[in-house]
Amino acid sequence: MAGRPRSFDRDEALSSALRVFWSKGYADASMTDLTGAMGINAPSLYAAFGSKEDLFREAVRLYTETEGASLWASVREASTAREAVEGLLLATAAVSGQCGRPQGCLLALSGMNPDTLPEKACSEVKQVRVESMASMRERLEAAKAAGELAPTADPAAIAAFYLTVQQGMTFRAREGAGPEELTAIARAAMLAWDGLAGVRRS
Repeated sequence: MAGRPRSFDRDEALSSALRVFWSKGYADASMTDLTGAMGINAPSLYAAFGSKEDLFREAVRLYTETEGASLWASVREASTAREAVEGLLLATAAVSGQCGRPQGCLLALSGMNPDTLPEKACSEVKQVRVESMASMRERLEAAKAAGELAPTADPAAIAAFYLTVQQGMTFRAREGAGPEELTAIARAAMLAWDGLAGVRRS
């Protein structure tokens, strides 16, 4: 006998679950919180997503494909490495001013307390962060090969520095920092670029 069709929009339900995890974190997001936001009951959640952990992992992938892709657009598209890094920091500052949006970064906040995540979910969060670092390092290595960075510049160290700044900005956003403060942080961090890149200004 064919199963009954779902009476809810799965994509909308997943988006709602993402906001709950983003606001509360994995451990503090109760099933009541999730089912209430998603507009479904627990059996429907399990039938559609498998488990709370599976739902969280799908939410992480959705976050990466939407929020993450938007923030990282400059890293992919900017004509210079400096513009790529600055664009990422300024985009991070800008989104903090959006109303009705959880503040901070789901991945960074989840990574703060990895012991609260089930093993597979923890591994998935770590993998996304590892890939982000690798993407930034590769962008900077390409810039070095093209002569944008000095031969003595260390792309791995530069990537680690700026992604640490970006992560810190997301924590400040969570604490209530607005776009003006975060933009000032981004501008201040970019003052270190010439030294890190080995660039001499005439």
